[in-house]
Amino acid sequence: MHTRSKLAILAGVAMISTGLVAGATPAGATGPCGSGYSQVGSYPIPKTGPQKGTLKVYYSSRSGKNCALAYGYGATYGKATYKSVTIGLTAGTRAEHDYGNYKLYAGPIYLAAAHKCIEVSGFIGTANRVLSKVHCG
Repeated sequence: MHTRSKLAILAGVAMISTGLVAGATPAGATGPCGSGYSQVGSYPIPKTGPQKGTLKVYYSSRSGKNCALAYGYGATYGKATYKSVTIGLTAGTRAEHDYGNYKLYAGPIYLAAAHKCIEVSGFIGTANRVLSKVHCG
């Protein structure tokens, strides 16, 4: 009985320790755009109606670049469905685009846009979301 109690305590400590380690996020964790990018926007696709996807925008102050991805949501996540993401300068001089029948998401795509407004759009199937003059700075 004494040995079983010690084993139970050790097992409990091991489970707690494992849970704490597994739940911890390293300070230098890398997101979908790479290290140094912080999420600056998350938008449902489409703006109204049943959600088909999510358009996410990230920014790195180190590189001065924005990054965008269009994720499937619900029935479109994990299923090969047309997914598209575009990011460009509001002035319309430059844009990056990724599209295809992806299971999870389109992107990541990158655009140098320090101190400039961007336009970003995402399509999941025929549902879309377009944002203009956003994330200026």
